[in-house]
Amino acid sequence: MIVQLHHEFREAYGTERLWRELRDRGERCGRHRVARLRRRHAIMTKRRRRFLRARAPYQLTAPAPNRLSWPFASSRPNRVWAGDMTQIPTRRGWLYLAVILDLYSRRVIGWAMAERQQQELTTAALCMAIARRNPAPGLIHHSDRGSQYTSQAYRDQLARNGFLASMSRVGMPYDNAVVESFFSSLKNELTHHERFADVDEARSKLFDYIEIFYNRQRKHQALSYRSPEQFEMSRECA
Repeated sequence: MIVQLHHEFREAYGTERLWRELRDRGERCGRHRVARLRRRHAIMTKRRRRFLRARAPYQLTAPAPNRLSWPFASSRPNRVWAGDMTQIPTRRGWLYLAVILDLYSRRVIGWAMAERQQQELTTAALCMAIARRNPAPGLIHHSDRGSQYTSQAYRDQLARNGFLASMSRVGMPYDNAVVESFFSSLKNELTHHERFADVDEARSKLFDYIEIFYNRQRKHQALSYRSPEQFEMSRECA
């Protein structure tokens, strides 16, 4: 009967609809049994592929080479920046956060928040970093291969400022370890213990964490237990 109905309905019904049709016709059976029998007899729903099959990652041309290597650091400010984005849960939906860090001091120099994961989010974080630091051409900008960073618009923005794009290898989050470490600290020290009522509350708490606590107060082991701001000021005085 399953085979009969499969062809009767033009091979368009999946397990749920087939099971409901069988029940409507008086056949007593469970949904899991229908699913099991479909798998056993290789009965597949006919569907047109919505996208062309993508090539495997190793077959794709990398948008940019990986220009960083361990230890991930910079001897001077505004020579190596790293960016990434994450999502923050609230009771009224998700809030997305994009950041840019200077690997010299681990300071968050650019950030942006939005309720949707969109191209403008990463662009806004980069624009803030550029406005604050006014870096010289030749800066290395590192990120993962997320669509917001591989988009032509974002890469054009890097090129207009004379930046060299650098991207992590496929499936290697440790290639962007500094930003991953920041997100880990953010979640362990704030978001894992907070239940934000809405995105406005989350925005306020994230601003306070980034600009007041993380950049100015939080001691970093990699910076000899100084905050990013203290580290930068001590180097300027030296």
